[in-house]
Amino acid sequence: MADILDYCKDLKQVRFKSGQVMLPEGERLGKLLVLVEGQVEVIRERTQVTHVDEPGSIFGEMAVLLDMAHSATVKALSPVTAYEIPDALTFLDGHPEMSLHIATMLARRLYYTTSYLVDLQQQAAGKRQDLDLVDQILSTLVDPAETGKKRK
Repeated sequence: MADILDYCKDLKQVRFKSGQVMLPEGERLGKLLVLVEGQVEVIRERTQVTHVDEPGSIFGEMAVLLDMAHSATVKALSPVTAYEIPDALTFLDGHPEMSLHIATMLARRLYYTTSYLVDLQQQAAGKRQDLDLVDQILSTLVDPAETGKKRK
């Protein structure tokens, strides 16, 4: 698969100062950002989830694909340059190779998240009453349709 930055070479680059919010949690912008250079942090509910400095990293994909507000804030930790894809759904529709790249990235995240949650569940064997939330999260990841049925 070609480098993700190759797909973006004709797009507008945007710059962010250290400390500047690039994508705000709770807002629906419909755009993607692709990191060219710099360091960013992803913050959800005032907690740093991760630190990213790898060129080609994509931000905003969950909000775009699920048609929802951003679930986390993306904030520059240093001066940052990124490609901006303002109408992301239209762009992805015309660039299936980029869509495949995002799908692969999301599948990898889901695999590692599910593996982590299974490990937590196994570690917690015998302490079920304290970790019902882990069971609920695992159920949602394995079969999201079943979760809605249980709540009714």
